[in-house]
Amino acid sequence: MWETESECFADIKNVELALLSSSVRADSAQTSLLLSADFAEVGRSGRRWTYAESVAALELEEERPRPRTSEWLFNRVSEELVLVNYVIHEPGQDSRHGSLWDTRGPTLRYHQGTLIPS
Repeated sequence: MWETESECFADIKNVELALLSSSVRADSAQTSLLLSADFAEVGRSGRRWTYAESVAALELEEERPRPRTSEWLFNRVSEELVLVNYVIHEPGQDSRHGSLWDTRGPTLRYHQGTLIPS
């Protein structure tokens, strides 16, 4: 069942937001701890990224302000897994994101971003 923000999902939301910050993204040691060894991402472009590709690419990103987010929803799909949906608002290109978090870290197992048509 989808739920809006609550205390039981605060840790997951906090680590998801941390992964949106340049300071965490640039630190490969931090991202390595937050991404599962079998992590995969399908980016807004449609490209599939592996764990190693993601850690390397995030470390090289230019610094940027953390984007504004909204519409957070959480779905506990098993005792260990939480599915998260939210929207990122950036100038001229809002996008909807989905993440699958393993609560035993927490570690991110999967992420997908999709541009929202204007």
